[in-house]
Amino acid sequence: MKSSKINEYKNMSVEELQKELKALKNELFKLRFQHSLKGLDNPKKLTLVRKEIARVNTLISEKESN
Repeated sequence: MKSSKINEYKNMSVEELQKELKALKNELFKLRFQHSLKGLDNPKKLTLVRKEIARVNTLISEKESN
C-alpha cells in the first residue's frame, strides 16, 4: 500500500501535493484533538499521518528544486 501511495504522490503536481499536505495536516489536527479528549483506538495512526506529511513535504521540495 505504501509504495502505491508514494507513486501517486510522485505523479502529482506541486499544487496537488500542497492540497494533499493541507488535508493531511487537518487530519493530524483532528486525530490529536480526538486523542486528547478520549484517546484513539489506534494511536499509531498519528505516527502514520506524520510520516505521510513528511513524504509529501519531501516531494514538494524535490519538485520545487528541479
